[in-house]
Amino acid sequence: MERKTNKKATRMTKGEIEKKKKRIIKTFLAIVIILVLAIIAYIANDYIILGNSENTNLVINNRNVTENLKNEIIIEDDDIYMSEQDLANFFDKYIYEDQENNQIVTTYENKIATIGFEENVMTINGSEKETYAHAREEGDTIYLPITELKDVYGIEIEYLPDTNILTIDSVANEQKKAIVNGNTAVKSSTNFIAKTVDRIEKGEYVIVISQSGNYSRIRTSRGKIGYIKTKKIETPVVTRESIEEEKQIEGKVNLVWDYYSQVATAPNREGTTIDGINVVSPAFFHLNQEGDLEENVGDEGKTYVTWAHNNGYKVWPMVQNAGSGMTEVTSDIMNSFDKRQELIEKIVKGCLDYELDGINIDFENMKKDDIDLFSRFIIELEPRLKSIGVVLSVDVTAPDGADNWSLCFDRNVLGDIADYLIFMAYDQYGASSDKAGTTAGYNWIELNIKKFLETYEVESEKLVLGIPFYTRLWEENGSGELEGQEPVPMNEIDETIPSGIQKQWDDELKQNYVEYEQNGMKYKMWIEDTDSLKEKVSLVEKYNLGGVAAWEKGMETDDVWEVIKEALN
Repeated sequence: MERKTNKKATRMTKGEIEKKKKRIIKTFLAIVIILVLAIIAYIANDYIILGNSENTNLVINNRNVTENLKNEIIIEDDDIYMSEQDLANFFDKYIYEDQENNQIVTTYENKIATIGFEENVMTINGSEKETYAHAREEGDTIYLPITELKDVYGIEIEYLPDTNILTIDSVANEQKKAIVNGNTAVKSSTNFIAKTVDRIEKGEYVIVISQSGNYSRIRTSRGKIGYIKTKKIETPVVTRESIEEEKQIEGKVNLVWDYYSQVATAPNREGTTIDGINVVSPAFFHLNQEGDLEENVGDEGKTYVTWAHNNGYKVWPMVQNAGSGMTEVTSDIMNSFDKRQELIEKIVKGCLDYELDGINIDFENMKKDDIDLFSRFIIELEPRLKSIGVVLSVDVTAPDGADNWSLCFDRNVLGDIADYLIFMAYDQYGASSDKAGTTAGYNWIELNIKKFLETYEVESEKLVLGIPFYTRLWEENGSGELEGQEPVPMNEIDETIPSGIQKQWDDELKQNYVEYEQNGMKYKMWIEDTDSLKEKVSLVEKYNLGGVAAWEKGMETDDVWEVIKEALN
């Protein structure tokens, strides 16, 4: 009896299992149907939101950057306004409000432009241009008409009202287009299940962004970016070539400063060559006490330029602010937009008049408070020089030092803007030092190179190492107190040191050292020679620097040029 009951219970359990199986199958089929319907609906959806659907979407150089917008884009008829913050983010991080003239100053590549808040006029590289709009303020936000800045930023702009998308393309970038050979959907990705972002028909043109395997990434005429099968388009055609900037100097810079005083004339170097160099920097220009740019070129300077070009050397003359009282004169110029522009115009004119290849800005002893204004000067000078194919190099001192000597340079900005930043790696112990020491010790130079590259993030190939063709003879009394010093050119060192004095190699400074007594005084000299210079120049290869600049022509020994050339090669 008990066994029959168990059998009946077993049969009932099997029945329940069968019913449960049927319920599971029905539920599974229902889930599959729901998923299929959801996928169909997902794929069939015509568009996805590129950014904030309530605001204009922004596509720059085939990349959706809407999420990076800090403020809304304002569109009024044919005028399109973008905020100063967004222009700084996308185009000109150094965009500047000139309160002196109530205008915005913006630079990009080879253009500098100003645009005011009242009149429909702007200047581009000093020339006025009538506009249809001007800068405006909306609350606390400044807006500029980007449609008026197309020539400045080198861009094409198109607003697509159907999709509320603004496209901006750099005219310097290559662009490819292709014809679609069949109706197709544009997908958000190459995944099998991907949302449709647009639909294109046979015969439409698309911009081809990239191609990989079976898929091409494209931009439709409605500004939508997505993927289609590569077989759906014909072979892309290049409709705009990329513009590549040519470097004036191939390989490392090998520059020598050819200094002569403000009252002298350019040296006559006809019939001579300087082995290995590719740039000469003569003392053509300087500021005077009135803040005007004076030329010291003349017929001798013109002959000098011809000599240099005939020998394949580029000419990057110095623009100096040397002299007593020039700190205030320089500060006065830096603190005025109009005076900076006046100086820039004169520099540009000098470059054109004398067919120069570059300019070397050698401003020293400036106010620490003017650090940003000197950067502004370089920011505003660079595009004007680039527009005429002239290279800009800027001389700076070691990062640590006095306010007017070292802390007046923003090396990060200067290194970002200028073509070359020249580190004047000398006078570690100079004329104002209260104790004797080397002019340029290897370890000190290397430490500061690392600061330029790591702390100030200067590109290594932009950093040029300045080396000295001189040293100093230090004089101490019997108590070890410093009595004085005098600079000694390399080519006069041997005749300055008494005969028979033994030189000692300092492996930390990587230079020879001598010490001797004469007439009750002790003399010390850390020698600059081919051995020390070879070690210094080796840092160019070690840190992939942009090259070498030597101060100054006429102080060297004849064998130094071969040493520098070999070290650079």
